[in-house]
Amino acid sequence: MLSAGSRRWRRWLLALAVLIVVVIAGVVAFVLLHKPGNVTNSGVPFTAPITTATPPPPINKKKKAKPPTFLWPLYGYNDTRTRSFTGQSNLRPPFHVGWRFGGNALIEFPPVIEGHVMYFIDDGATAKAVNTITGKQIWLTHLGTLSAASPAIARRQRLIVVPLLADHGSSPGGGRVAALSMRTGHVVWSRNVPSGTESSPLVSGHSVYLGDQAGTVYGLNVTNGRIEWTFQASAAVKGGLALSGGLLYFGDYAGRVYAIRGLNGHRVWSASTSGSQFGFGSGNFYSTPAVAFGRVYLGNTDGFVYSFAAGNGQLGWSHSTGAYVYASASVADVPGLGPTVYVGSYNGEFYALNARSGAVRWAHPSGGRISGSSTIINNIVYYSVLGSRRTIGLNATTGRVEYSFSDGAFTPMIADRGHLYLSGYDKIYQLIPSGSPHPRPAVHRARHKTRRPVRHHRRHIRNKRHHRKR
Repeated sequence: MLSAGSRRWRRWLLALAVLIVVVIAGVVAFVLLHKPGNVTNSGVPFTAPITTATPPPPINKKKKAKPPTFLWPLYGYNDTRTRSFTGQSNLRPPFHVGWRFGGNALIEFPPVIEGHVMYFIDDGATAKAVNTITGKQIWLTHLGTLSAASPAIARRQRLIVVPLLADHGSSPGGGRVAALSMRTGHVVWSRNVPSGTESSPLVSGHSVYLGDQAGTVYGLNVTNGRIEWTFQASAAVKGGLALSGGLLYFGDYAGRVYAIRGLNGHRVWSASTSGSQFGFGSGNFYSTPAVAFGRVYLGNTDGFVYSFAAGNGQLGWSHSTGAYVYASASVADVPGLGPTVYVGSYNGEFYALNARSGAVRWAHPSGGRISGSSTIINNIVYYSVLGSRRTIGLNATTGRVEYSFSDGAFTPMIADRGHLYLSGYDKIYQLIPSGSPHPRPAVHRARHKTRRPVRHHRRHIRNKRHHRKR
């Protein structure tokens, strides 16, 4: 039988337990009822685009100038990663398929292009160079076991910079960044990244920039891989870095956004997302930022798309989709619509958002999760639906469906002057605009003498790869 003192202690403990439960329930109810919603701060600087007439190039009557060699150098097309490209006027649907390449491994991130050669790396960490006219493989280099990024072209140094999540095994860790010869695919230099990296690199001048799984951002000498500087973020940096005005912009897995100097890695500003109030964290930034109109745009796994002032990190707006936003945004000043941000969500909606305010201009239901990033080519915005493995092209002004293709999972589309190249789940397709000629037969004839032994060698490599995987 309990004494009177023991009974009092039991009552006190019971009352304390009830009080704790009530307090916890109250905190949870408060957080749920005060979840951060859409935000618009009209006072945050926004640089409206200025449209000026571009004078025609001077005519050289003595000699017809050759157009410069085409370049799509990195994931997102340009240093600001806006994923907006304008090609020849006929670079629009309808298309017919010219060639197909691949079928052996997942292609999560798109290729890059210089001239008539595209370079990419599949999820099995095999880098390849492919002729964009013929669809024939030029070289193949096995680098590791796991990769999830696009390479970057160091044009001046004639190198392809490739990030790896793993050298061995099927889990991230023990990775590296390697530079390959554009001509042969041979490794020119390699630097170990112990935590692994899936940050699509950015090359500018003599430097290459990327982040890793441990939250370290690197500025490397692109010629030899020497570390020029490092910056430590709060958590993993999985997306690529965008460069504008000498500043590098990126997000991390602690829900923070940063601006650091490309010259030395010194921090200029950092900002957290609105979900970090109450101390419960704020989701993860997997997407690569796009920088335009004096703003930084990127999506977060907390379901929001964010716009920050590029100069000081002040929140311009946030828009809730209600589900993960892994995709990176594409941004353009669209005819008839104005500055617009395009991004898809795991809720199955693809959005066109006002770049200044975050207001929805139009939304298109895709019928499935959107995980990868969109690309704008000649006023058509292309994206893929992960579950149904299809690619959709929408009129960037109206949201009307202009194109559909029965393959695609992540970031589907890049282009050169005359063709589009669609990354499917494990294949790449050359898309030829209607009315355009097929690739010149002369290219095939020039390679006819070496075609047989090269094809035999590639078949031997493929057989070896399949045998090792089994």
